[in-house]
Amino acid sequence: MNIRTSKTNQPTHAVIIGAGLSGLACAYHLKKAGIDFTVLEASDGVGGRVRSDMVNGFVLDRGFQVLLTAYPEARELLDYDKLKLKSFIPGAMVRFNGEFHTVADPWRRPSDCLKSVLNPIGTLKDKLLIGKLRQNVTAGSLKGLYERKEQSTLERLRQFGFSNNIIDCFFRPFFGGVFFDKTLSTSSKMFDFTFRMFATGDTTIPTGGMGAISNQLAEKIGISKIHLNCRVSEIDGTSITLEDGAVIQTDAVVVATEGPESARLLKKPMLEQMRSVRCLYFAADNAPLNTPVLVLNGEGSELINNLCIPSNVNESYAPAGKHLISVSVVGRDDLPEDGLLKAVISQLESWFGKDVQNWTHLRTYNIKLGLPDYSIQALGEVEKPARIEKGTYVCGDHRDTASIQGAFSSGRRAAQALIEDFEATLKTVAS
Repeated sequence: MNIRTSKTNQPTHAVIIGAGLSGLACAYHLKKAGIDFTVLEASDGVGGRVRSDMVNGFVLDRGFQVLLTAYPEARELLDYDKLKLKSFIPGAMVRFNGEFHTVADPWRRPSDCLKSVLNPIGTLKDKLLIGKLRQNVTAGSLKGLYERKEQSTLERLRQFGFSNNIIDCFFRPFFGGVFFDKTLSTSSKMFDFTFRMFATGDTTIPTGGMGAISNQLAEKIGISKIHLNCRVSEIDGTSITLEDGAVIQTDAVVVATEGPESARLLKKPMLEQMRSVRCLYFAADNAPLNTPVLVLNGEGSELINNLCIPSNVNESYAPAGKHLISVSVVGRDDLPEDGLLKAVISQLESWFGKDVQNWTHLRTYNIKLGLPDYSIQALGEVEKPARIEKGTYVCGDHRDTASIQGAFSSGRRAAQALIEDFEATLKTVAS
């Protein structure tokens, strides 16, 4: 591996450890500033958790994921047109009392308003309160949102006046699936931010899978700058030791890995736990539903938290004449894979009938490091400092909102801190 290193009196080079979204975002901003960099990635591809696999002609994202077009950082970094984004219908379909019910976004789907008003998911007051909540979270700046009083998501919803029915049937499966937290103990700051993003933009998936996001960023910064299968065993200041024993000397190090690996490399305590999710993919000749919508389990029983048919949203996810079904189970690491599959299929049959027996199980992703646990006790400051010390920086969604926005934002902030330190050193040398 040929990596140019620098240890002169003028800083010129940085090494980014990790080619996930935060590391790629950091590299993008360093490139814009004219600072040379190298990205080291332990795995065989870019994107971290935002990757896609091709299996029998189907595109399988590594866990059900979406891109919210309202993310400010994503608008700057990504070319949405080239990603060929396709959108979900705003709102959701909720399984409750043995039937599917539409919960619409009246601002963007007024045609579904009557269905939403008449369904048994929540009271009329609840449906009016959703409008009030939308107005509440979209007012002011994101910074102002982060400075609000903090409580759990569940406390926030109850204090706002929502009934237990709509909390359990809609908010718990919807945001439980977003945060991998069915207890809704996640900080209200995360809830307000996420609700705002859903309310002010489209919920999309790119053509070719979520991995297209990572690939587009990698192309923007230059594929030659990224070295795959390069696992870092230790960092000591600005000295990096690889697993194969090679040592790299550089001027600055950015640790852009997942929370546990970041804590190991920086020799810091792990501040937050990680939440897990399991995602099962099935192939079918016939789609169980024909709409591009997220399906929620509002019955509060059994395993499935949410389900969608990605090929209804974006046809690129399945071969012609076929459909892809994605099923998410929050947590439940205790279940063996065969037991999980059997229980999920049984629940799917209770929803969609015997046709489920003709579906083909493609793959199960067991994602133990899904998202940081951002409960009210764990979140703390939303935008955590990027600078550990001069020459050492950190980024990742564990340093910001646990989202694509958070990964991009923390990557930018790490780049900015590094650039400031480089510029200060250059001024000192010049004087």
